[in-house]
Amino acid sequence: MTSFKTFLKTGHGPTLFAAFLYFSFSCCIWVLNGAMAPFIGETFDLSPAQKGLMLSVPIIAGALMRFPLGILSQYIGRKNATLVEMGLIAVAMLFGFFFVKSFNDLLAMGVLLGIAGASFGVALSLGSGWFPPQHKGLAMGLVGAGNVGTAVSVLVAPPLAQWLGWQAVYGVAAGAILLPMVVMVVFAKEPPDIDSHASFREHIACLFEKDGWVFSLIYGVTFGGFIGLTTFLPSYYYDQFGVSKVQAGQLTMLAAFMGAAVRVVGGWISDRWGGVNTLTLVLTVVAGGLVLVGISSSSLVLTTLLLIVCFAALGAGNGALFQLVPLRWPASTAVAGSMIGEIGALGGGLVPNAMGLSKQYLGSYTWGFVFFALLSLVMLGVMRVMQIRWTRTWAEKGGRARVAATPSAVKYAAPRKTARQR
Repeated sequence: MTSFKTFLKTGHGPTLFAAFLYFSFSCCIWVLNGAMAPFIGETFDLSPAQKGLMLSVPIIAGALMRFPLGILSQYIGRKNATLVEMGLIAVAMLFGFFFVKSFNDLLAMGVLLGIAGASFGVALSLGSGWFPPQHKGLAMGLVGAGNVGTAVSVLVAPPLAQWLGWQAVYGVAAGAILLPMVVMVVFAKEPPDIDSHASFREHIACLFEKDGWVFSLIYGVTFGGFIGLTTFLPSYYYDQFGVSKVQAGQLTMLAAFMGAAVRVVGGWISDRWGGVNTLTLVLTVVAGGLVLVGISSSSLVLTTLLLIVCFAALGAGNGALFQLVPLRWPASTAVAGSMIGEIGALGGGLVPNAMGLSKQYLGSYTWGFVFFALLSLVMLGVMRVMQIRWTRTWAEKGGRARVAATPSAVKYAAPRKTARQR
């Protein structure tokens, strides 16, 4: 407790809390269609492939909106960007409440749900912006624990849908988003960790760097796996094991909550052990766990236990990767985080599509799990090759923060600016 109080004193606790609450509500709303998928699928009589498409649209739309929101936040401030986004979320939920009448309307609603999914990079940068480099992993892990909103969604949305009707849940969400808006206005304070004189090209420098793309692909496995599986599992439990719609949400909640909670631990461990070391263990566990999930589809208990382990690893991986981001891009964390979050979240769009196509054309969901396990192993190999250079330039061995910036670390933190200075 004393250590945590010391940690809070190094930054700004109210902003950290406001960012966490904002991200939690955003995650909750982002996966609403997944949480209510058994109800929606029954209403429109959807095929497995149609369900996969319906579930992937919010993920892909949210991913594509992350980078523009990150750019906007560099110019109007991260706090203002969150308020703009939450206002748009409220409008989007009203569209869902009043106008979703067909499958095409449902796909359009999926795009609007993506607005909530755009929150990621801005939330993490806002919450961690007041903290020094040696504590950013924990700060980002705490904000990133807002992924618990996905667990809340799959737990609360099904009973509400059963009680009020699934479209009415959108209306409830429109009112609920007002709470984090008020908290953001009252408690949050814009961090000072952005170079306001940097050019647009300097802000988006991560787009032109190999490291940015490698981070994004790794995040496509860790966060993409987390959000994609969270969205898909209510349908999987309902179709594969014949549980009720509400029970499907409750079982999904067990795994999603574990993934969100362990994200904090992943950031904390990475501050001490190193993000690269943590990710090595994470990707190994995910690959093995998903293969076992695929071949244990006849046992509800074993499947649930294995998914909890997989989600714990994915959550730790999310925290570990974003321990590395502010070390690599200290002056443009919001943009770098949004870019990595955007491309990484696109990996989540692969999951429901892969599962739906696997079931429809191969007769089983197993090959969807195996496909994602293979991606985990590929990214493990890529990271182990790249980390040789990372630990020679901007990070200590294993991916820990450097206590004092060396010339090479400065170069990698702001490559375009220092190039002109040289």
